[in-house]
Parts: sequence; C-alpha cells; structure tokens
Amino acid sequence: MKKTIIIAGALGVVGRSVLDHFERQSDCEIITLSRRAPDFESRARFISADLSDAAATEAALADVSGVTDAVYCALYGRTSGNETWGEAEQIEGNGRMLENFLDAVEAGNPGLRHLSVLQGAKAYGCHLGPVALPGKEAAPRHDHPNFYWRQEDLIRARQPRADWTWTIFRPQYIVGASIGSPINILSPIGVLAAISRELGQPLSYPGRTSTVTEATDARLLARAIDWSQSASTAANEIFNITNGDLFTFPDVFAAAARVFGLEMGPPRPAALARDMSDKESLWADIVRRHGLTPYTLEQLVGPSWAFADAAFSSPAPFFESTIKIREAGFADCIDSIAMFEQWFGDLQSRNVLPR
Repeated sequence: MKKTIIIAGALGVVGRSVLDHFERQSDCEIITLSRRAPDFESRARFISADLSDAAATEAALADVSGVTDAVYCALYGRTSGNETWGEAEQIEGNGRMLENFLDAVEAGNPGLRHLSVLQGAKAYGCHLGPVALPGKEAAPRHDHPNFYWRQEDLIRARQPRADWTWTIFRPQYIVGASIGSPINILSPIGVLAAISRELGQPLSYPGRTSTVTEATDARLLARAIDWSQSASTAANEIFNITNGDLFTFPDVFAAAARVFGLEMGPPRPAALARDMSDKESLWADIVRRHGLTPYTLEQLVGPSWAFADAAFSSPAPFFESTIKIREAGFADCIDSIAMFEQWFGDLQSRNVLPR
C-alpha cells in the first residue's frame, strides 16, 4: 500500500534515519519538517516550520495532503540535562509543539492512519536515581515531571475521536547520524578520539562510572517505526526498543580507539562540557588539515557534551525489557559495539571526522 509519510524533526538523530529508511521505498512519498534546511541530497519534500508557533505550523502545512503516517521526532529546547528535563518550560514547549503538529496534520489529512512518537528511558525515572530493573512498559507511570506525560496524555485524549492509531517508543541512548543534536552520544566520543589523536595522546575514558547500559541504533528504530505502521499488535501500545544486548561505555571507547588507530590510556575522569569549551581553534586546525566538512565544534557536538558527561557518570545501571515488542512481532537486533564502530566509520566516510 502506498504511503505518504510526514516526519517532524527530520534532521535529528532519529528523524534522519527514518528519512533514510523510507527513501529506499519507491512507493513512499516523504514530507519532512525541520527548522533548518538539510545539508544533504534527498527526494523528500522539505518544509521549514517552527512547531512552537501554531499559526506558522498551520500555514506551513496548509497544502499538505494525502498523509497516511506521521512520525514525530521533534524536540523542544537545546538541552537534555537531567536538571532541566522536568522544567515547566520543557514540558509546556514539547506539549505545545506536538499539539500544533497534530492540529495542522489532521486538518487536511483525513486519511491519517498512524502516529509514531518517541519517549525514552527517562520515562522510568532512571535519571533521578536507582529504579526497578528491568524497566517494563506495564509499570505504573513514574511520578515525576516529564514532557512525555504531557504528550502521551494529549495523544490518548485525541485518539478515541480520530481514525488513526498511535505507537510510542522508548529507546535508550539513540545512536545515529546527526549534526548538533542535544542527545547524540556518538559525536562526543568520535570528536574526543580525533582530538586525542591530534594531541598525540591515548584515548582515555572520561567517565566516573562504567555501569551496564543499552543503546538503540537509529536504523533499528526506523525499522520498528515502519513495522508499527501496519502491525495490529502495535496499535495504541508503548514499546521499549533497544539493540538487544548490554555494554559499558569503556567498551565503546575501546571500539573508538580501534577505529581511530589509538592506544587506550587509563581512565581520566573529566567534565567534557567544560574541558572542550576551549577546543574550537584546535578543531578548526583538524578540519583544515584533513579537509573535513567545515563544522565548528559547537555545530558538530554542541550540547551533547553535557549529555555525554551525564551518560559517563550514571550512578546506577539501567536497562529495559524488550520482551513486549518481540512478542508483538518485531525482533530485530544488532551488536552494540559493532554498531558504534559502523557509525564512527559513517562519520569518517561522510568527511565529518578524520580517517
């Protein structure tokens, strides 16, 4: 069946992989929303839209029709820190954006069949301290401020009077191609490896802990989103979604050392958001010497330094159960360390990081 998909937040870590996934399907028409223009070729129709502005969103989507499936990957705010996740501005801003998006899409697209939305491991309160393991979708809603709840309540309230169904996904440490995303663990590690090599230093793990965790390849998540659009078992359900294995971040740094031809040094706890703040000129030298795409360090990593600091200092292990989505019919998996090596290589092949 022919699809017309609209992707909100198409240049983020998830949105870019969702776009790449559906671009390979010749019978799929793609419409994407983002504030900035893409820096790559695509057959998708790109629309610039500020989802925080209801009137502007309505105007931007006024001539969009025939949409069958919506994928919502947009995020309000440029921070992912635990201390700001539950702020009223974050909650209201993310709720308002989703509401504006749905208002505009529903108005001209009566054939809308399915909506995919992202949550994450913070739904279980793991960013606030130790919680029950593993995280399971059937657990009572964790009582803490979170924009997930604002968006989920909005969807649940609208869906009974709509002709579409929804699926909510809860990935953990999404890994994929994106420039400047506030929640991308890949770029900080790759850039740190490149800087270490430039300085003639071994690669040292900068974290204060090395707890067991999980990750979700953005390509695997894109496949799960595609599956959910037609699977009756995914209608109006919440699913954890991860690669299917466990690892520690020192393991990932060892993989980065292999990719970038570095020796591993002893762990050296650091605050990357602080320590990398004076490395712009050094990065500019690396870009010039290796002929890289001329992103500044702020453009390439930006707020993800703080995200990485939090990830590398997590006080307690957390992992999710993925039995529910497997029983529902989606069983894809990938080795996480191999995934990181592949994505580091992807950044090298796209001339973002030095070979």
